Amino acid sequence: MTPAGRLQAAIELLGTIEADRRPADAIANDFLRTRRFIGGGDRREIGEIVWSVLRARRRLGWWLERVGAEATPRLLIASLRVLTGMPAPRVAGLFGVMRFAPPPLDAAERRALDRLDTHTLDHPSMPEAVRLEMPDFVLPLLRERFGDKLESECAALMQPAPLDLRVNLLKATRDEALAALAAAGLKAEPTRLSPWGLRLPGRQNVTVAAPFRDGLVEIQDEGSQLVALLAGAQPGMRVADYCAGAGGKTLALAMTMANKGHIIACDVSAPRLDGAIRRLRRAGVHNAERHLLESGDKWVKRQEKKFDRVLVDAPCTGAGTWRRNPDARLKLTETDLAELTAKQAAILDAAQRLVKPGGRLVYATCSVLRPENEAQIESFLARHSDFAIVPVADGLPAYLHGDMLRLSPARDGTDGFFACRMERRG
Repeated sequence: MTPAGRLQAAIELLGTIEADRRPADAIANDFLRTRRFIGGGDRREIGEIVWSVLRARRRLGWWLERVGAEATPRLLIASLRVLTGMPAPRVAGLFGVMRFAPPPLDAAERRALDRLDTHTLDHPSMPEAVRLEMPDFVLPLLRERFGDKLESECAALMQPAPLDLRVNLLKATRDEALAALAAAGLKAEPTRLSPWGLRLPGRQNVTVAAPFRDGLVEIQDEGSQLVALLAGAQPGMRVADYCAGAGGKTLALAMTMANKGHIIACDVSAPRLDGAIRRLRRAGVHNAERHLLESGDKWVKRQEKKFDRVLVDAPCTGAGTWRRNPDARLKLTETDLAELTAKQAAILDAAQRLVKPGGRLVYATCSVLRPENEAQIESFLARHSDFAIVPVADGLPAYLHGDMLRLSPARDGTDGFFACRMERRG
């Protein structure tokens, strides 16, 4: 594709994302799937244009409102280029001058860019939530969580995330996986916190490489790996991954169990559980089975107090993953948060029934917001006095020790994660 063609495709994709409540990555996948003529390099360039706008969306909207212009996909992309240093006439020249280029800017669009031409993306008059690219109602929650580290953590949440891999110890050691990746032209480094983690710079197409196809590595953020480590699933145990989704943590749990014992991956979505089958086979996991949680299902009742470990990786706002999904913060509402916290409490109440005396319940989210994390634990313990917190320590650096695991992008270099493990006493 020509640069003009990529620009037009980016405008079309951004318009679809702005009009759709679904996650941007899912929208982008559908968009590109129907346009087979777009090659790999073009896809990366189009994605970079769109994701750069999403990371600066609130500031761009503020600027366009200030100059009296509508925040259309065309102007969002054009204004970002002007506010990051490209002269307005040069930006205008990208429109309408070549085959497949977007139509020329009209007079109103040109005026808007001219008014932005001497400015940069940030401005002293911006409200704090706009400058930090956060929803207004979320900012106080982030301040409560991060205190004087608020600005650095918000900045980290808006940066592109690295690509993390988890070595599958069922098939290879970390050194063997590093060597296999190097042979495939992928230079990785061990992660700082996870004993199984590897990190690759930038976005690289790992899924076509032999180490991935052969099941030596899985794509998984370092923070997510630490949640699996915290679960402490051992060979011979009976384990339930209660919100398993496509099975990322199920794979990690099976690895820590050395394929011995029994894991049941539960979820309310059949397509997500079906997606886990391929991953389990590729990883060489044979001690896991699936269970679809449906309305009226008696499975939980029949399995009461039979599990050594129950992991609840609860549905959440994903506020700790906004560096990967910057569109999610733009679509989040206070109603969404209230509905999610109610759902999390209900899931915890159901999942705790599976934990046997002496067994552990691990609650985790990829959020950094207190209502989804500490507040959920406090409410749960008030409802279930037979559970008590088991402090974090084993296998983690000393600075992460405490009553609960709290990870953040700026401090830890991971996605934002929360986890708490609780033991059923008596």
